[in-house]
Amino acid sequence: MRYERYRKTGIPWLPEVPEEWEVAKVRQHFRLRSEKVSEKDFPALSVAKIGVVPQMSDVALSMAEGDTRKLVREGDFVVNSRSDRKGSGGIAPRDGSVTTISIVLEPHNIYRQFVHYLFRSIPWVEEFYRNGRGIVADLWTTRYQEMRNMLFPLPPLPTQRAIVAFLDEKCGKVDRLVAAKEKEAALLKELKQSMIADAVTGKVECGVRSAECGAGDFNAEAQGRRARREVNLVKTNRPTKPSGIPWLPEVPEGWEVRKVRQHFRLRSEKVSEKDFPPLSVAKIGVVPQLSDVAISMAEGDTRKLVREGDYVVNSRSDRKGSCGVAPRDGSVTTISIVLEPHDIDRKYVHYLFRSTPWVEEFYRNGRGIVADLWTTRYQEMRNMLFPLPPLPEQKAIVAYIEARAAKIDAAVVKLEAEVAALKEYRERLIADVVTGQRRVA
Repeated sequence: MRYERYRKTGIPWLPEVPEEWEVAKVRQHFRLRSEKVSEKDFPALSVAKIGVVPQMSDVALSMAEGDTRKLVREGDFVVNSRSDRKGSGGIAPRDGSVTTISIVLEPHNIYRQFVHYLFRSIPWVEEFYRNGRGIVADLWTTRYQEMRNMLFPLPPLPTQRAIVAFLDEKCGKVDRLVAAKEKEAALLKELKQSMIADAVTGKVECGVRSAECGAGDFNAEAQGRRARREVNLVKTNRPTKPSGIPWLPEVPEGWEVRKVRQHFRLRSEKVSEKDFPPLSVAKIGVVPQLSDVAISMAEGDTRKLVREGDYVVNSRSDRKGSCGVAPRDGSVTTISIVLEPHDIDRKYVHYLFRSTPWVEEFYRNGRGIVADLWTTRYQEMRNMLFPLPPLPEQKAIVAYIEARAAKIDAAVVKLEAEVAALKEYRERLIADVVTGQRRVA
């Protein structure tokens, strides 16, 4: 429901507001805070898309001495001025310090939680960065000089409080729904990984005689609405034997235990990405180079050749679990290990070497100084042991996995679509309410 009467604003991104609302400049209701402090005296805060929070654990600690950060007081509005952090801002929950690329503002004569919603709404964020300047998008900055004269809608204080109460309630409900669906999707993904691990290690019977069991055993309620899923796996009762594999004590009789070098040839030929299009080795598998990967400007043969059907794994621990069978010819960075499989089903390789137990063992065999600088080389990989069923059973295992994975993936896709729709609704609701396009009681 809209307000009864509206008036023109002069705001480029908001043509009209309710008649009783004001139009104000940022400098009229915010004081710039620019005092420099040390993070030793004022704990570091991160300015993220979720708001202003204690510095995240994956952010490198500063080693700088002296007053190198900006002071933040509880209740200040802080926004990251860089476009690569677009939408990162919020009201500080406590005193602390932030990096100098952040703008720190002390609100006055305005309800602070209203500011939190307004200045994090999509229309404001887009206008904030539109007022910036720079050479390219990733080097685009909006300074306080540009921000101070920006116009924004300002309802009467009681209306600001009513808007915040309304949004707190509605957004809280949406956030709880989103959290439940994201948890459900995460459980399904864990279930898929567990199912794959059980299949490729012989813990379930999906051999030639029972391959048909793979198509109908996944039991998921319609709509993907329950957080728990059951997979009625047909557990194997076949005799087993000791494997000698550190991460897999036994395997079914009839299976072999082999070393990587017995079924894979190392491919190390160097090529140019001009002749062989770049591929990304990601957690989703081996795919055409992802859009967020920087384009190489190097000349000459600086990459490794990959042929269709090769198994490729990123050897660095910061890309843990990034691997798969290449769907086409191409090239990859030199930190990847490229292997040509032989006498083994390539799809079975794809699932086995992407299973959680194998991934953990692969990186356990690596070496390095710290976790982020940890690498597993082919010298370590070549003698690693893995379970190898007869070729017909490898194919049956692949069919078993694909039948079950398809149903799990469909449920995950549906849940992720619902999450995206809920988040879009939340953003649209905030924008409509804080700009007066929707009236609250």
